[in-house]
Amino acid sequence: MIDPKHPRATSLKIRDQIVDGVKQGITSTHGLIAQGRGEAFDYLIGEQTQPFARKAIEAASALLLMAKHPVLSVNGNSAALTPKEYVELANLLNCPIEINLFHRTPEREQAIKKHLEQFGAKQILIADNVNTKTIPAIASPRKQVTADGIAKADVVFVPLEDGDRTEALVKLGKKVITVDLNPLSRTAQKATITIVDNLVRAMPALITQIKKDKKNSKNLSNRLVEYNNTLILQEVSNFIAKHISS
Repeated sequence: MIDPKHPRATSLKIRDQIVDGVKQGITSTHGLIAQGRGEAFDYLIGEQTQPFARKAIEAASALLLMAKHPVLSVNGNSAALTPKEYVELANLLNCPIEINLFHRTPEREQAIKKHLEQFGAKQILIADNVNTKTIPAIASPRKQVTADGIAKADVVFVPLEDGDRTEALVKLGKKVITVDLNPLSRTAQKATITIVDNLVRAMPALITQIKKDKKNSKNLSNRLVEYNNTLILQEVSNFIAKHISS
């Protein structure tokens, strides 16, 4: 039991979610390492959703609402951390959730599917031998995607992503939105929109923004025209440098 008064209570709770994910067969043990790396970068941005993340979230909301075929890609860590939010986001956008794993096994795919269904997910896609397309230039099993999901999508939401797949999806002409605490990662650098924030903060904020934008959809296209991901990442780097020096 985590004492809510503990100074690291939030981080400890998130760690427990990942550990529980491993126990349930949702998250791979390698995901524990990835979580620790992200947590280190969260310290550098003050463990808060900063203005640069807010700008990216506003742009991501516009892009997702303007998309013809948006798809939410989910892996083990994101399924363990924000399953409820994934389902709510999919319902808001009326789009599918596609399971895509680096350490892929049928058992893990089914565990994630069952886990998301417990939170009400209805459109869950898994690549199989019948309904599979291959993304070129990817060496891992993540190259396998569904024909009706990521292969068809014009916008793909890929938090906690591998850089090679992000880069490959962009080369295919798709718009890619990611959530990545490391602004220097290939994922962050290659994505169309990079939300530099902790997923557990970014997902609720994105959902709130989309609900707001669905009520007033004016100027969404202007928002995208004005958005520059390179400048956002520079803003993140400047913030971290200042944060460390102070």
